[in-house]
Amino acid sequence: MNSVQSMLTMGALVLLSLSSLRFNNSVLENSTAQVENKVYLTAFSLADDMLETIKQRSFDEATTEFPTGLANLTAADKLGPETGESYQTYNDIDDYNFYNKTVSAPHAENYGIICRVYYVDGADPDNEISTQSYYKKVTVTVTSPYMREDINLSFVFTLK
Repeated sequence: MNSVQSMLTMGALVLLSLSSLRFNNSVLENSTAQVENKVYLTAFSLADDMLETIKQRSFDEATTEFPTGLANLTAADKLGPETGESYQTYNDIDDYNFYNKTVSAPHAENYGIICRVYYVDGADPDNEISTQSYYKKVTVTVTSPYMREDINLSFVFTLK
């Protein structure tokens, strides 16, 4: 074998190595994207499940009898579970204020679920207010060490 053939063989091996590396890199990127999508989809599902659970509750402790005036609704600084209430006995939306739990799934563990409940202005539901209103906004945040960004899902409940 002369030097020209040796150089051609080495060049072919270099090209084969580079194409093999590129292929392996592509497979790894696709696998990473698939896992990341599963993690985000699970996080979104956890947030949605929490909102669906909250939707089954009363607007407020005071809304068992109608009509209810604003003054009868829970004060903004008192939103949260009443004394002695636990997750199993939550009966109205604001009981979930500052509720948090950790959930693990088969492909990723330690999802953090945090709920926040607050009164909002009916004309501007992004505006949190410190007085009672007929509008409560629930924001469910899901975190995970496997996600770059948290998932935030919100829903505005109204008594009107």
